[in-house]
Amino acid sequence: MSKPKALRGLEDIQAQAITRNMRVSPRKLNLVAESIRNLPAGRALADLTFSKRRIAKQVKKTLESAIANAENNHQLDVDKLVVKLAEVGRGIVMKRFHARGRGRSATVEKWFSHLKIVVEEREPSEKAMRDTRPGHTKSETAKAAGEAA
Repeated sequence: MSKPKALRGLEDIQAQAITRNMRVSPRKLNLVAESIRNLPAGRALADLTFSKRRIAKQVKKTLESAIANAENNHQLDVDKLVVKLAEVGRGIVMKRFHARGRGRSATVEKWFSHLKIVVEEREPSEKAMRDTRPGHTKSETAKAAGEAA
C-alpha cells in the first residue's frame, strides 16, 4: 500500500548532484556554472580549483559529489565523464533593512540559489579539450612539448 516507485529522470549514462540554498545570488553562481558546462569532469575540477570566485569551492564540492554518484551508484567510467548540465535556480530571498539618513530605511535582499550538476559518460569533444590559448589544442601542445624534449 505504498506509493509507486518514482521513475528515474536521467538516462543510464548520467548521474547528478544537487545543492540547495547556497548563499550566493543566482546571477553570480551562473557565471561559475557557465565556465564548467560541456567540459570533461577533470578539466572542470581543475578550473574550479584555481578559480578566484568564492562560490567555486561549493560548486567544486557539488561536482565531486556528482562524479562520486556516477562512479559508486551507476558504475560509470570517471575518465569519460563530461559535465552535461550545470543548472542554476533561484532559492529564497531573505529581506533585511539598512538604516538610512533622516529616519528612512532601505531594503537589502540576500539571495539564495540552487545548483544541479548532471554528468554524462561520453568521449570528450575536441572543442572541450582545447587549450585556453587560441589556435592550440592539447594534442598540439603535447606535440610541441615532445619536439622540445
